[in-house]
Amino acid sequence: MSIFGKIKSAIFGGEAKAAEPEAAAPAAEAAPAARAAITEVDVTARLNSIPGSDKLNWQSSIVDLMKLVQIDASYENRKALAQELGNASYSGSAEDNIALHKRVMSEIAANGGIVPAELKD
Repeated sequence: MSIFGKIKSAIFGGEAKAAEPEAAAPAAEAAPAARAAITEVDVTARLNSIPGSDKLNWQSSIVDLMKLVQIDASYENRKALAQELGNASYSGSAEDNIALHKRVMSEIAANGGIVPAELKD
C-alpha cells in the first residue's frame, strides 16, 4: 500500500471497510451506499480522537500527522509521499513539509474527507 494509502486508511478506517460488503449488493443500490459511507468522514474529529493527538501538531505538520497515524515520518517516507502526490523535487525543507501537509489534506478532501479550508490552503 502506498504511503498516502496508509494515511487515508488510518483516517477513513471503518467507513471504507463498511462500504465494501455492500458492493456485493445489486449495482443500483451499492454505489450510492458506498459513497454515502465514505463522504461523511470528519477528518478533524477523527484525528483528534486518536490518543496522543493533543500532544502533536498534526494540523500543520506532516511529520506529526504521520506520527499520529503511526507511519514512519522519516525523510525517505516523506519524499516518497511527495512523489506519490506529484512533487518530484521534494527536499525536506520547512516549505516543502508545509506544502506536503496541505497536499495530503487536499487529497484526503478529494477522497471524501471533510477537511477545514485552513488545513488545505
